[in-house]
Amino acid sequence: MHQKRVAAGIIAAFAAVATAESDVASLTKDTFKDFVKANNLILAEFFAPWCGHCKALAPEYEEAATSLKEKNIKLAKVDCTEEADLCQEFGVEGYPTLKVFRGLEDVKPYNGQRKADAIHSYMVKQSLPAVSLLTKDTLEDFKTADKVVLVAYIATDDKASNETFSKVAETLRDDYLFGGVNDAAVAEAEGVKFPSIVLYKTFDEGKNKFESKFEVEAITEFAKTSATPLVGEVGPETYAGYMSAGIPLAYIFAETQEERDALSKALKPVAEKHKGKINFATIDAKQFGAHAANLNLKTDKFPSFAIQDTVKNLKFPLHHDLEVAHDTIHDFVKRYVAGEIEPSIKSEPIPEKQDGPVTVVVAKNYDQVVLDDKKDVLIEFYAPWCGHCKALAPKYDQLGSLYAESEFKDKVVIAKVDATANDVPDEIAGFPTIKLFPAGAKDAPVTYSGARTVEDLVQFIKENGKYKASVSVKEEGTEEAAPAATEEAKDTKEAKEAKEEKEEHDEL
Repeated sequence: MHQKRVAAGIIAAFAAVATAESDVASLTKDTFKDFVKANNLILAEFFAPWCGHCKALAPEYEEAATSLKEKNIKLAKVDCTEEADLCQEFGVEGYPTLKVFRGLEDVKPYNGQRKADAIHSYMVKQSLPAVSLLTKDTLEDFKTADKVVLVAYIATDDKASNETFSKVAETLRDDYLFGGVNDAAVAEAEGVKFPSIVLYKTFDEGKNKFESKFEVEAITEFAKTSATPLVGEVGPETYAGYMSAGIPLAYIFAETQEERDALSKALKPVAEKHKGKINFATIDAKQFGAHAANLNLKTDKFPSFAIQDTVKNLKFPLHHDLEVAHDTIHDFVKRYVAGEIEPSIKSEPIPEKQDGPVTVVVAKNYDQVVLDDKKDVLIEFYAPWCGHCKALAPKYDQLGSLYAESEFKDKVVIAKVDATANDVPDEIAGFPTIKLFPAGAKDAPVTYSGARTVEDLVQFIKENGKYKASVSVKEEGTEEAAPAATEEAKDTKEAKEAKEEKEEHDEL
């Protein structure tokens, strides 16, 4: 008995050493709440050991934890396979889930990127007030506290400007650091007058000034435009930001870092001329060359160039025979801005006839079928390689047959489109994606997120379509349908299998 206690003590000692070597606190239901109460600000990761994204995050998370020690910002993790109740209590639905805790009652999702420097930057921002009051002695350090910081130079009695800047800071505090200077002498030393804003950055020209009227929208646009590099880089951590920027994105594909650096330098004058109107970014063609096909470019000829209208999802590829160089791109972009270039539309041929129970849609007949204002159209956006799409196919065919043979055959269309072979105007986050375009409301499609059973799809059409069309469904098996899964976000075991199947397609 004594030997067993000694052995247990040794194991516990080794475990303590292993934990001590990590700057990430491993928490359980017995330690979590006390840890949160003892620290003003923590970032907690809820993970599963089998989760691929969690494994990829682990070294980045550890590095961030170490870098944040000196600022007394703690990072923690919870194994949800061991602490299921604790994870459920905090609404964890997928892995990894990261949440920012300021006590047990103030919990918010982490909205940053999953890289060490991004985690560090995000948590430093969270530790500071929305606007940090700066003096002559603290200004210089603040300028370089992050890649991008905004400092407002405003007189103390200018309440309107101070309030406007504070509103912007509260809205964008997750993205940038904000500081304020009320000393006119400091402003004069910086070459600005009250009221004005200077955005300091570690790239391009180093800083930009805002000296217009203080309005929330104008300052927000200035911040986002100035904070975007003239020629950035497209990758998994930046792709979503470029897609949501609301302006076109010009891709510069190249296989080596040397090529990307050279092209970035050569095209920077073009990017500068169109700053705030078109974003320019290089992309690693070796790692993400498959994405060229999504822009209707060849995937075996680099360097290459294309512009994507991220709002309308239109593609404007430079012909592969043309050289990616300053003069060529300058002319191409000039013609694009003038509306002289037609978008490239990738489409399969329009089917000569529709034989099956599900209407086949391609890019060339998309508007004709999907946007037919007299019909409720349920459309599946699928990929041929997608396992979940293959599993859905027989059920979707059954759904099509039910409506084709019903009284609603002229009012409800069940359709599908291969979204990898056809350009579609819709935002598709994963496969399969199913949307209903109701008659009379084609500008307000409804995305389906339920179980993939015929009964549930019929109910969805009934509840959201104009004609409230319902059909009788024969009893299906008792097998539970898989929940809808997106390509990114929730890394459940089902989504993991889909990701593994998709790896060879090398998408962003």
